[in-house]
Amino acid sequence: MSGALHAVTMPKWGLSMQEAKIVEWKVPVGGEALSGDEVVDIETEKIAAAVEARHSGVLRRHIAQEDDVLPVGALLAVIAGADATDSEIDAFVADFQASFVPPDPTASEVGVPTDTVDLSGGVIRYLRRGDSGDVVILVHGFGGDLNNWLFTHEPLAAEHVVYALDLPGHGGSTRDVGDGSLEDFADTLSDFMAALGIANAHLVGHSMGGAIALTFALAHPDLTASLTLIGSAGLGAEIDGTYIDGFVHARRRRDLKPHLEKLFSDPSLITRQLVEDVLRYKRLDGVQDALATVAGQLFPGGRQAAVLRDQLDQLMLPVQVICGVEDRIIPPSHALGLPADVATHTVTGAGHMVQMEASAEVNRLIRDLAG
Repeated sequence: MSGALHAVTMPKWGLSMQEAKIVEWKVPVGGEALSGDEVVDIETEKIAAAVEARHSGVLRRHIAQEDDVLPVGALLAVIAGADATDSEIDAFVADFQASFVPPDPTASEVGVPTDTVDLSGGVIRYLRRGDSGDVVILVHGFGGDLNNWLFTHEPLAAEHVVYALDLPGHGGSTRDVGDGSLEDFADTLSDFMAALGIANAHLVGHSMGGAIALTFALAHPDLTASLTLIGSAGLGAEIDGTYIDGFVHARRRRDLKPHLEKLFSDPSLITRQLVEDVLRYKRLDGVQDALATVAGQLFPGGRQAAVLRDQLDQLMLPVQVICGVEDRIIPPSHALGLPADVATHTVTGAGHMVQMEASAEVNRLIRDLAG
């Protein structure tokens, strides 16, 4: 064979995704794609985003066409060296299609290989991906869960062992949040690493998860390889208190949706299914009290109780801050004036959920820091 051939396949974003629609090709046939480049826009029932190339080369063939609805794992395109022949690509496609088995459409989240670990504070749900390389731990924000990393987890797992966990009070983990402090959450992270035998990890925290990761790194610098703070809390006192209060107290779709729309630069990314999923979580026993406890501890009176920016210079490890220019929850200005050795990246066209709206750029920055 004259050159390596690589499949671009339908990713699995989130625990329940079964299929998605092809919206628009971003790289034409014959166009060059570098590893990490956005190749095609797709849309699931919950959210739309771009599929990244896992390999560099020439996009030689579109297998999927715009408006096609295809299952997870389906072949979307072929990337190859410019010298690969059409007959070689034909054979590659034929072999892929002959062996491809679509996922069972009746499968549910129960069949997804998440795991749990029983810590002193209760059960923690987590998802592990990747077989080799340094460990990366993804820490979500207030009201989120491990699905907040659905565009980040798999791409990082190509070169790292990647864990995403549900914090106490969130997702499938214990509802016991202790006193709801950053220190309690950081202790959970420490216990999680100890229970799984993780001696050192690159920490990536979003929003409240950033403040938790920073609190952990300050207490356990020996366990922290690097620190990536995304739309992070803990770098200033200001926060949109109406969002926090609205998220905690919303009981109906029409009350919750306007607050969720604040998370994105493009509010059309908030689908009906996404709103329903959040409402379903909020209606679980113990969740409302857990969220109220955390909000009262960390964001009393619509302000951040803990501002840790002045402690950043204590960290003798690589640190970067990533924020969306259009973040309406935590001011992007919190990324200004940090110590000179803290790398700061502002992303245009993205809001608070910058890791979703600009996943390719954020994933590249995390990979660059984690090595």
